[in-house]
Amino acid sequence: MNNILISILGPTAIGKTALSIELARHFKTDIISADSRQFFKEMHIGTAVPEPEELAAAPHHFIQHLSVEEDYSVGDFEREAIEKITDLFKKHRVVVMAGGSGLYIKAITEGLDDFPEVDPSIREKLNENLQKKGLDWLQKRLYILDPEYYKTADVQNPHRVIRALEICLATGKPFSSFLNKNRSEREFETIKIGLTAERSIIYDRINRRVDKMIENGLVEEARKLYPKRDLNALNTVGYKELFNYFDGIWTLETAISEIKKNTRRFAKRQLTWFRKDEEIHWFDYKTPPKVIIAFIERTQRL
Repeated sequence: MNNILISILGPTAIGKTALSIELARHFKTDIISADSRQFFKEMHIGTAVPEPEELAAAPHHFIQHLSVEEDYSVGDFEREAIEKITDLFKKHRVVVMAGGSGLYIKAITEGLDDFPEVDPSIREKLNENLQKKGLDWLQKRLYILDPEYYKTADVQNPHRVIRALEICLATGKPFSSFLNKNRSEREFETIKIGLTAERSIIYDRINRRVDKMIENGLVEEARKLYPKRDLNALNTVGYKELFNYFDGIWTLETAISEIKKNTRRFAKRQLTWFRKDEEIHWFDYKTPPKVIIAFIERTQRL
């Protein structure tokens, strides 16, 4: 009987946390977070970290275990999370993973892609261009060199844009041509459960979540992090817009509006990424957990 990793995924604000807790309680197991921004302990409100009562409802791992000042890559996550999952399978046949960071989910379920070594001077030049010409200039270059990757990439993240561009420039080939070449063998089976809804519903849930974050103190949280704004972890929707407010570039009203707009764009990119994966079993976000549990038990013979 194989061990089973249940991966709960979908766009932001769709209800992944609640479902993952229901599944963890039913299967009496632990939850691995695959949300790359919930790793950082200083970013609580703006990353929608589960509430204390939710964290107490089932054991969680990889939530607020790092400082924003620590460098932490998807490769670090793959190594540490696989080690944790392997350990959990000594006690449980089922482990739950939840999150909306497609690359981090892929790292666990399939493994990361192999990329060629790149001359460090290429990255240095791109970082120089970022400072002098801005992110828009880099985004346009990526669109020209790899339009396929541009469609699904988090192009608001300069680290991701520069990483793709340096591969394009070093090899003369699109970054996307190196993706999905070597799927790692895992010692467990994965069933992917996706939650979704009509786009208007997703957008409304996002807007209401942002309003709740503001009400809960997001502005104050961002203000404390403002002196560290140049850290990669803080180049995140919900914080970078408020940094512009603190700089006097935007009003608070404009910053909040931009948070909502950029979160909606992020959700759209998440759906574009996930819908390319034919292994995902999609459910409406209102589907009762017991229906999803029955589906998992039936298909995985649990």
